[in-house]
Amino acid sequence: MSETKRSFKDTLNLPKTEFPMRAGLVKNEPASLERWAKLGMYDKLREKRAGAPRWVFHDGPPYANGSLHLGHLLNKTLKDFVVRSRGMMGFDVPFVPGWDCHGLPIEHKVMEKLVKSGKSKKLGDMAPDEARMFVRRVCAEHAHENVGVQRGQMERLLTLADYENPYLTMLPAYEGAVLEVLAELVAKGLVFRALKPVHWSIANETALADAELEYQDREDLSVYVDFEAADGDAVYEAFGVSEDDCPGQTPSFMIWTTTPWTLPANLAIAVKNDIRYALTRIDGNITVLAEKLVGPVTEAAKSEDVEILAMTEGSKLVGLRYKHAFLDEPAEKTNAVWSIVDAEYVTLEDGTGLVHTAPGHGTEDYQTGLRIGLPTYCPVQGNGKYDDTTPDWLQGVSIWKANETITDRLRESGHLFYGHRFMHSYPHDWRSKTPVIFRCTEQWFIGVDMGFDGGGSLRERALATAESEDQLKFLPTWGRNRLRGMLESRPDWCISRQRAWGLPIPAFATPENTGGETFMTKAVVVAIAARFREAGSDAWFTEPVETLLKHYHPELDENAPEKVRNGTVEVADLTKGADILDVWFESGTSWNAVMRERSDGEDFPITVYLEGSDQHRGWFQTSMLPALGVTGRAPYDALFTHGFCVDKEGKKLSKSKGHTIENLYEKYGADVLRWWVSGTPYEGDVKVDTEFFDLAGEAYRKVRNTLRFMLGNIADFEVGTHCVDLKSISPTSLEAWALGEFDRVAKIVVDAYERFDFRTASQTLYGFCNDAMSSVYLAAIKDRLYCDKADGARRRATQSALYDICDGLCRLIAPILPHTADEAWRELPGKSPDDCIHFEDFIKGYGVGVDESWALVMTARDAALKALEEAKATGVENAMDAGLVFDDPNGVLAKFDAEDLADLCGVSRARVDPSASGVAVEDLREQPRCERSRKRHASVRERSDGSLLCDRDAEAIGVE
Repeated sequence: MSETKRSFKDTLNLPKTEFPMRAGLVKNEPASLERWAKLGMYDKLREKRAGAPRWVFHDGPPYANGSLHLGHLLNKTLKDFVVRSRGMMGFDVPFVPGWDCHGLPIEHKVMEKLVKSGKSKKLGDMAPDEARMFVRRVCAEHAHENVGVQRGQMERLLTLADYENPYLTMLPAYEGAVLEVLAELVAKGLVFRALKPVHWSIANETALADAELEYQDREDLSVYVDFEAADGDAVYEAFGVSEDDCPGQTPSFMIWTTTPWTLPANLAIAVKNDIRYALTRIDGNITVLAEKLVGPVTEAAKSEDVEILAMTEGSKLVGLRYKHAFLDEPAEKTNAVWSIVDAEYVTLEDGTGLVHTAPGHGTEDYQTGLRIGLPTYCPVQGNGKYDDTTPDWLQGVSIWKANETITDRLRESGHLFYGHRFMHSYPHDWRSKTPVIFRCTEQWFIGVDMGFDGGGSLRERALATAESEDQLKFLPTWGRNRLRGMLESRPDWCISRQRAWGLPIPAFATPENTGGETFMTKAVVVAIAARFREAGSDAWFTEPVETLLKHYHPELDENAPEKVRNGTVEVADLTKGADILDVWFESGTSWNAVMRERSDGEDFPITVYLEGSDQHRGWFQTSMLPALGVTGRAPYDALFTHGFCVDKEGKKLSKSKGHTIENLYEKYGADVLRWWVSGTPYEGDVKVDTEFFDLAGEAYRKVRNTLRFMLGNIADFEVGTHCVDLKSISPTSLEAWALGEFDRVAKIVVDAYERFDFRTASQTLYGFCNDAMSSVYLAAIKDRLYCDKADGARRRATQSALYDICDGLCRLIAPILPHTADEAWRELPGKSPDDCIHFEDFIKGYGVGVDESWALVMTARDAALKALEEAKATGVENAMDAGLVFDDPNGVLAKFDAEDLADLCGVSRARVDPSASGVAVEDLREQPRCERSRKRHASVRERSDGSLLCDRDAEAIGVE
């Protein structure tokens, strides 16, 4: 025997691959983007999928207003999982990204910049349309700039979309398509103008929709106020108090409000007919309030002397009159002003059971006013200050300051029973973050309770759709009740705004001397839509009316005012309206402006809308209602929602607080961020923290290293030349087991993609890489890959299996890890630089026969590994110093190759013994070791070159 041991390293088939261990995602992902762009990947995909079944998906537009935030990371990545996975299922999935470009979010930010720069001062010297155009130009520049920023960020996230042809709500064609939907709703009688209370932003001086509100805690004044009865005797009579028993003072009606600033607009007090009311003496004063609330109210006020004198039903109080607490005469007077009225919405949950009613400042108050003939009085101007119809001491005062002023006045006059400060959730303007108010103004509305086309209302049709499992699917399923509840309670849709940056509502008014009639007909809207398609909506502010209406023929418009139709009022004499359209209507009609228009109707309805759960009150509703009105159905077949991104304390993350994604790109790369998204239980709120991304990075590295091992060991494998027909291999071979595991995993993963269950997909893929591959199969085949003869039949069969498994695995991970999957796939032997995995379909299985006894083999393996662990106590610490004896009473293991059993357990040799009891470990430390493979194989002996080798290794290097 030679005294100097020979090194056999250069005889081994060691792994070789250009696929690096270090991903370098931050550097290499942009290179993938550049390569895909040169390939024209999106367009080529459309060509490749032409004629395939269409899977219709639609992108809800983010605001083109600053950098993306972590909520967009979640949303855009989930959408990309859908696009890519459905494409690899064989569908044609065109996907057009979009941006919401008009509206308050952008104008608010632009105005802040103009104020800071001093440029806003110029606006005061300009004519109204000139000032609006100045603001609009700056807003358009801001929107275009941020579309570019966000597009870059979305592409950097490796999302697949038609970025060369996005939809922007400020483009002329889009604007025209929006107005065409509005025209149809106008024709059906669903659009009307009315003086109604709406949510009003004082900071931005515009109406707001429910979807433009957010709720924040706010401290306010809560006041209990006594309004003295106008006729005390009538009150006592209503309570059945005899003339002899009447106290010698005038009773009052006690109301409660958390908005003292609305008291100047008080016109009535509401009670409920069937509530019991008490005539009480509280610390010497006589007042009326609900019987059940006497205790809570007087306890809160710490009253010392409380006595109930009499009780009656609310119906007996209706019609009684009272005096205002600080007004001598109402600004507007009808017979019902300052009287007690009945209302069904009065409850005993809080307050006094008598509800202060100001029709100009509340929806329910407004409805009551309509019912009984109260004026819609609103003394608050758009800037939040009182007008000159209020007392001198209130005129020009801000309503927020007036809360204290009015309360002090009530205290001084003796009308304040009790007041205190309290915290409550209050609606705020989503842009300025300032509290909003209800304020009665003339606005344009879409009526949700008006029947049309001989059928039910929009609300009825929307509820029927939401309640029908056949018409609308929800994921998660709780979305059905959420949407239904919001549809049940929603008011008429206020679609007008008092701002500059938006799509003008094409309404006109006749001259004041001819009646000053405001009108908007289908023919007018269609004509303006045509003009906007030609010139864009800026034309509204730059062109005369006769140019704007060049496509309008008033003599043919049967719905126009008679004076316009017969030519008494010329088109040139009409005045343009000043309102713009709610941006939610613009984005809510994207099903028409994008999906129907770009596909000639082929892409309608949309298969699914995927957005955050807040869109149950936003885009989901504002898309459904116009579509129901125009097409008779919802624009989507399913709604898929995810929660909000929140920090570890559960607080919502937002773009305005600096929660952007640039730093995450630079630290982790997109594929790691995408892996994090794939493993996130998105159905509820998603907690975000650096440690979660770190964990995602660790899991990503396991997947990458699994791919790297496989690629490294098929470097010398030539497709076609070295391929083994895997369907011909033995069902008991390791390759059969591994391919069977792939088939099992592929089915789970593709089924999970089908159900949008991306967490199951990623967890299954990770488990396959970490367990079935790394811990079992790759560990078992390492010896044969390194030590078998390079072109040996067993090694080539193993490489054939590795090739197919790596190919299939790359495809399965491609929707989640598009850069890594493509990078690895192109390293497969036989691939060219122009190949791209994203043109491929999933491999759902190879169909290799797998012996049903493999489950028993794996159970035996578990027992063997346990025995090996216990054998360490006897000195057998290295598994290669051990052999295994498997018990096999039923002869099941005997049909499996003994070397496969040994490799599965990482030992030198294995055998089965039908008579054995359990798994036994054999100590082979005294047996010779193969100097090349390190195995203590039974065939190890001294060879012709003096080395100790087993038969397999001797043959591999060509020695006897």
